[in-house]
Amino acid sequence: MFKKILIANRGEIACRVIKTARRMGIATVAVYSEADRDSLHVLSADEAVCIGPAASKDSYLAIDKIIAACKKSGAEAVHPGYGFLSENQELSSRLEENGIIFIGPKHYSVAAMGDKIESKKLAIAARVNTIPGYNEAIGNARQAVEIAKGIGYPVMIKASAGGGGKGLRVAFNDAEAAEGFDSCRNEARNSFGDDRVFIEKFVEGPHHIEIQIIADAHGNTVYLLERECSIQRRHQKVIEEAPSPFIDDTIRKAMGAQAVALAKAVNYQSAGTVEFVVGSDKSFYFLEMNTRLQVEHPVTEFITGLDLVELMIRVAAGEKLPFEQDDIKPRGWAIECRINAEDPFRGFLPSTGRLVRFQPPSNLGSQVRVDTGVYEGGEISMHYDSMIAKLICHGDNRLQAIERMRDALNSFFIRGVSSNIPFQAALMQHPRFVSGLFTTAFIAEEYPQGFVAADVPHDDPGLLTAVAAFARRRYIDRAVKISSQMPGHERKVGSQWVVHMEGTSYPVTLEAIPGGYSITSDEKRYDIVSDWLFRELVFQGTCNGQPICMQLERAGLEYRISHFGKQVKAVVMTARADRLLALMPVKMAPDLSKYLLSPMPGLLREISVHAGQQVRAGEKLAVIEAMKMENILKAEKDCTVRKLVAESGESLSVDQVIIEFE
Repeated sequence: MFKKILIANRGEIACRVIKTARRMGIATVAVYSEADRDSLHVLSADEAVCIGPAASKDSYLAIDKIIAACKKSGAEAVHPGYGFLSENQELSSRLEENGIIFIGPKHYSVAAMGDKIESKKLAIAARVNTIPGYNEAIGNARQAVEIAKGIGYPVMIKASAGGGGKGLRVAFNDAEAAEGFDSCRNEARNSFGDDRVFIEKFVEGPHHIEIQIIADAHGNTVYLLERECSIQRRHQKVIEEAPSPFIDDTIRKAMGAQAVALAKAVNYQSAGTVEFVVGSDKSFYFLEMNTRLQVEHPVTEFITGLDLVELMIRVAAGEKLPFEQDDIKPRGWAIECRINAEDPFRGFLPSTGRLVRFQPPSNLGSQVRVDTGVYEGGEISMHYDSMIAKLICHGDNRLQAIERMRDALNSFFIRGVSSNIPFQAALMQHPRFVSGLFTTAFIAEEYPQGFVAADVPHDDPGLLTAVAAFARRRYIDRAVKISSQMPGHERKVGSQWVVHMEGTSYPVTLEAIPGGYSITSDEKRYDIVSDWLFRELVFQGTCNGQPICMQLERAGLEYRISHFGKQVKAVVMTARADRLLALMPVKMAPDLSKYLLSPMPGLLREISVHAGQQVRAGEKLAVIEAMKMENILKAEKDCTVRKLVAESGESLSVDQVIIEFE
């Protein structure tokens, strides 16, 4: 077994590999860019080597620097994680030339399957079901449009070296095909150094199902069941689960057999994933093979009881798999939510900055797992992807796993940057998700105008008012006890209050009960018992004997509450104060309609208009790159460009003016 390995990656996956290596008694070496000097994976490893500036191409994608770090540290093997160089055949080959083991498949397997165009040809040869399409690199946008029309819309435009939702677009017409081709090529060039793009038919109403395989160097290949990855936004996975609520055992075995056949066709060794699209009639087609560890591998680990990172290390060290296909049986159900630094209420725009508070769920037992590469006080950088953490919950069945995930999301507290936790919580409540009757179009169908606060109704707003009243009353009771008051002139605390929330006044009555307060709101009684302390950001207790858990923080006179994705600001006051509040003037927001503002920090890649140009609603104005993704800004209405304020290549801050209109 190896004595020391280097992790050629950063963030969550680097920390994940370090944990398993430490348990196996293997020393670890982290590599880091200058932007990641104080990152968690650097602090967690036994030693660390700086490999360059923030830009990925000058650090995490620099093969020479990875090899030099191995030689400097004496690392015998390299685990690539996912993303970056994990599917780079040159890295695998160069490591082998230098006598360093690649903890992944051999370079010839990476070459065969890492190229989506070539892998599809190999899949056809191996008699694996494939989707109709054009399997050669496309030269330009005009050719892409002609090919798309020949195949028939809708089509999927894909970068040959793409992955993780990058370099991927769906086009329903000529304009979308041309624009999608350019975006895919740019994203692929920037993220993977390979701008080849191809097109295939888009299967409508599909499920995205992937088969996890593991193979050793002794001819043994086993599939470790499937993962359901159909809950996606912009082709990036949001929620993954195992097993799938859609497929049956017959389809599972057929897909597993084809995945194994494909792996054997390229003499595959290590962990890998064969991805399929499954139609409503349960016909399935090969999409691609990812020759690496997947982001969502923890759900497979939960239902199989296996550590995939450990298996990868052992296979790379020449060991045989310690099990056969018949030994793999599902154990319950697992669900993973990707917690990303993005604002779901602002079109999921990336959010960067310092993690002022970072408090993952910590008291929900061994069936809840948090994989992360950040810590409180750390920085979410604009240079890399937006993932903050992965939240994984396991249950005896799917409904129990969902319930655990709901509780975990309620207690996952993040401040300083925006996160998609409210969106994830809303999805966990959605009837279609709970029923399991969804496809890859689920988010687009259910949230066609984006995600707004109205998409997260609360089935009992009285509970939120009661918790706000509870918190305020506890503050008042403490103030009465600690303030010095003249005998005979003690402060009298009334029982009648008003909770002002979302523009509505809710009269409430409070009375003390053992361990808490009984609050009556709209003729409904809430007996809340809790030992909640003022410093705690998560409110836990019982209401009418049932457990409750929600986020609660005080900001001035407001109490900010988050529960099942619903976020409210509540002010608790006397009835007279509520009447006076209604008389206060409302400050009008400034008119910013004549400006195009940067919705996020990022790099201004392109300005598509010029001064004096008339543009129509929906026309592209600018392209901003942030967190390795291109974001296209379009005109909201017909207008005329007065002047360009920012320049291409400029680094933008949030709300910085890019274009001024007449």
